[in-house]
Amino acid sequence: MVDRDRTAVTYRCECWRALSAGVIEAAGTIFLLLIAVRYYKTGPLAKAMVAGGGSLGLILAPWVVLRVEASGWPVAKAAARLAALGAASFLVMALVPALPLYVAGCVLAMTTSSAAIPLLTQIYQENYPDRERGRRFARAMMIRIAVAALFSDLAGRALSHHLDQFRWLLLVFAGAFAFASVCLGRCPSRPLTASGGTHPFHALRYVRDDRIFRQTLIAWMFLGFALVMMAPLRVEYLANPRYGVRWQGQLLTAGTVALLTGVIPNIARLILNPLWGWLFDHMNFFILRLTLNLGFALGILSFFVSGSAAGLVAGAVFFGISNAGADVAWGLWVTKFAPPDRVADYMAVHICFTGVRGVLAPLAAF
Repeated sequence: MVDRDRTAVTYRCECWRALSAGVIEAAGTIFLLLIAVRYYKTGPLAKAMVAGGGSLGLILAPWVVLRVEASGWPVAKAAARLAALGAASFLVMALVPALPLYVAGCVLAMTTSSAAIPLLTQIYQENYPDRERGRRFARAMMIRIAVAALFSDLAGRALSHHLDQFRWLLLVFAGAFAFASVCLGRCPSRPLTASGGTHPFHALRYVRDDRIFRQTLIAWMFLGFALVMMAPLRVEYLANPRYGVRWQGQLLTAGTVALLTGVIPNIARLILNPLWGWLFDHMNFFILRLTLNLGFALGILSFFVSGSAAGLVAGAVFFGISNAGADVAWGLWVTKFAPPDRVADYMAVHICFTGVRGVLAPLAAF
């Protein structure tokens, strides 16, 4: 049985943390790459590194889980320390505006964010009851989505007029990471159960031993590679003048780019997120995943093939609707298959493969 007091405290901390998570999400999906393209005018390699920076954390997730397990730290405390490192990275980037430091800081900050994901999933496994996990996760996600949409709009408008003031935006990102660290530090959690493994990627053995887990990962690899390729290309396609994308006859401003890649998708996510949370708790997972795949396919076709403003908006809406379900499915699906004390390990393997495609896909895309 899950202790109801732990559930209440975790849920309250997660709702507060969602405020900063929305800002961090906007940073990783829109503004870090937008600054690289518009201000630094970086080449393909630097853009790919900025776009795929968080994927390094995903690849390192099994090693991070092993280190947390060996240290005996409660998982929430470990996640809080990773968030604090992200805050320090953005602070240095804001104080020293140099391109090499900017690229390295983006990679390090987003690495700390993504490396903590298996630890968060373990917290949800321990503190949320099975029949409430998707619903509570989705409710906190709604706050995150609303903040991401609002912040995308406000920050996009600000950069449209004062792109050279982006350093203030980096300070906001640093503050968001610091607040997330405080919230995570207050979540109840336990140390991970020792598995006896010493190899940094020993958790990969579950791919060999668990057939359903292995087959699901293979299917997810094909879909995920396409989606990770598409995500940074949405910003590149709209922000780079060479592609000639226009809105009402004019090249797109930073605000319009943020509208199509952040505001509209996040509004769609916000509206549909509670439904997907309920479906996750009550629907066959594989049918849910197939439905989401269809939505992403329609979004890609509308966004990149239509060549019209209506197509861009439709693609943004489809992407937001599907992403609302993907938020829940991607973040919680291992809780349906993994033994309760091995959720962090299963999640680490899942996001490690996500990281592999996250590194390769932006390079292939650009």
